Amino acid sequence: MSKTKIFSIVFGLLALFLAWYLYNSINSSIVESERIAKMEARIIEQLKMIREAEIAYLSVNGQYTSDWDKLINFVDTGSFYITESKEFIKTLAYGADSIWTVTDTLGTVPVIDSLFTKDKWPRFNLKQLPYVPGVEPATKFNIWADKIDKSGVKVNAIEVFNPSPVNPARDEESEYQTRKPLRFGSRTSVTTSGNWE
Repeated sequence: MSKTKIFSIVFGLLALFLAWYLYNSINSSIVESERIAKMEARIIEQLKMIREAEIAYLSVNGQYTSDWDKLINFVDTGSFYITESKEFIKTLAYGADSIWTVTDTLGTVPVIDSLFTKDKWPRFNLKQLPYVPGVEPATKFNIWADKIDKSGVKVNAIEVFNPSPVNPARDEESEYQTRKPLRFGSRTSVTTSGNWE
C-alpha cells in the first residue's frame, strides 16, 4: 500500500471523526437548550400560580404572606365574598344630589374553585405549589412579603424567586433583571410582574 493511500485513509477517518464530533457537540447543546426552555416554562407556570394565590390573599387579608402554610391553607379553605352594590341618587330641594351606595353580600365562593380551575391550570397541585418543579432535591421557592416605604406611605410588596436556577447563565448578581433567576415582584417597588415578561 502506498503512502498516499495510507494518508488518504487516515485523513478520511480523521475527517469522519471531526464531522461526528462537531455534529454531536452542536446537537447536545441544542438538546440542552430545549431541556432548559421546557423546565423554565414549567417554573414560570408555577410562579404564575403563586402570583394568583398571593394577589387573592392580598385582596382578602389586606397584605401578602411569606408563610407557605398560610398561603396553602388560604387557597384550600379560603373564600371570596360575592357582593352586589347599588347606587342611589336623590336630588335635594336646593338642587344638589345626595349619592349613597348599598352593598349586599350574596354569598361566598371557594378560592380554589374560582382561581385554579382545571381549564386554566391543568397542572395545578396545591401540595406542590411552594416547590420548584423539576429540581432535585425538592426545593421551595424563596418568598418575601412585607410593607415598604414609598414616598412616606407603607405599601405591600412581594418577591418570589427560584433559588436553584436551571439555566446556568442565570445569576443573582447579574446587572440585568432578565438574567437573574426567574422571579416575580420586587423588594424595592410595588409590582407583581415577572422578569420573564
